[in-house]
Parts: sequence; C-alpha cells; structure tokens
Amino acid sequence: MRIDVLTIFPELITDFAGHSLLGRAVASGTVDLLVHDLRDVTTDLHRTVDDAPFGGGAGMVLRPEPIVATIEHVDPPRPIIALGAAGRRFDQVRAVALSELDGFTLLCGRYEGIDERIMTHVVDEELSVADVVLAGGEVAALVVIEAVTRLLPGVMGNHTSGSEESFADGLLEYPQFTRPAEFRGWPVPEVLRSGDHGRIERWRRLESLRRTIERRPDLIEARGGLTPEEEALLQAESADRTDPADADPTRH
Repeated sequence: MRIDVLTIFPELITDFAGHSLLGRAVASGTVDLLVHDLRDVTTDLHRTVDDAPFGGGAGMVLRPEPIVATIEHVDPPRPIIALGAAGRRFDQVRAVALSELDGFTLLCGRYEGIDERIMTHVVDEELSVADVVLAGGEVAALVVIEAVTRLLPGVMGNHTSGSEESFADGLLEYPQFTRPAEFRGWPVPEVLRSGDHGRIERWRRLESLRRTIERRPDLIEARGGLTPEEEALLQAESADRTDPADADPTRH
C-alpha cells in the first residue's frame, strides 16, 4: 500500500512512522509511506504556504498553490483525503475500506484551515477523527495511518487480533487479563482460567455486549439494535445470575 501525506511538518509524520508496527511495515515494504513538505514547491524567500483570509478574521489559511503544485509534482494516489473538523467521522468501517485500497493520500490542514477551492475541486473527501479542534491535521493523519495499516496482511503478528477487537463487529472489545492470576486481592475471573473455551467465548461475548450497552449505546443503535441471539444470551445470563449457585464470585 502507498500512502502519501501532504504537510508543512513532515517530521511529525516520519518520526512517528519509524516505530512499532508501522515502523516495521514501512521497513519491510508492506507500506510505502511518502511524506511531502508543501514548502518544497514554494518559490519565494520565506517559503510561504499561507495567507490572511478574504473577508478578514483571525488566523491564516493554507494557500491553494503549494497544495496543487505538490499534487501535480508527485502524482499521489487517490482518494485525496483532507483531515478537518468538518469532515465525516473516521471509524473502523472507513479504516477497513481504506485498507482494501492500493493507496490513498492525506492532506494535513493547519492554521484556520485550507482554501475552500482545494476542498471543492481537489479533495475527494474530508475526515475528522473526533469532535475536537486540533492545531493541525498531522495527529489526525497518524490516527488514520495507524488504524489502516495495522489491518494489512502481515502487519499484526496475530492475524486474528483485528477481528476480535473493539468495533470489529459494532461492539466494544471484552476485558483483557494477564498474569498474575491474582494481584492485590483482585482475581482474574475464574472462567478465563477454566480452560473451557466454550465458556470463555460465551463470557467474552457477554462482556462485550455489556460494555457496549453501558458505555457506547450509540454503537448498539448504529448497528440496528441487538440481534435475537444477543438478546437471548443476555436474558439467559440474567436468569443464571439470579441463582447464587451459578454466580461467579470472581466477576468483580
């Protein structure tokens, strides 16, 4: 996969990209990450990439010329995606869709934003990573890059990791535990130490459902509610927990 990033702070991208899973993916050639400094195509002494907004107002706006000149020079892959607060919310569904492409390009805004003519005539879509305002698009671009590249074959050591984590099926991931089995009087749930894979799978599914219902009910709504099987599973568990003999004393 080829990913191009257009930015005025290339080191923010390259420094991060040299580490962890992404760093290994770049080193192995699985990901071809090309970072382009918009200042490199400027022709004035000060390498100007921004200017005051028409109509007045605070801050500066990225000019269209260096963006278009960079795109024409490097011919980056489509789609060209701008990172900005007005964009569509980036989520796991979009990450999966991008991971199936041969490549894409990320345009990092700065200051008060990007000249709207670029957004209208050059950019294919705009993505937002959260309902917050950032100083620039670089951090958002890194979120997109990491979310997408970790889904590529061979990037994660365990090929099942991506299918069992949060948002993979519209739910949050179940709780995770590791050694020691008890720490400061806090035990790992007995079911996870039982070796009974059927019970473990059922427990994990229930915890995933509970956690999503409690913390992110919007995810349940977005997927059209609970399935009949999920409702039955929750009802059965609720009935089981009314019987003290079936209660799991290590649950909490």
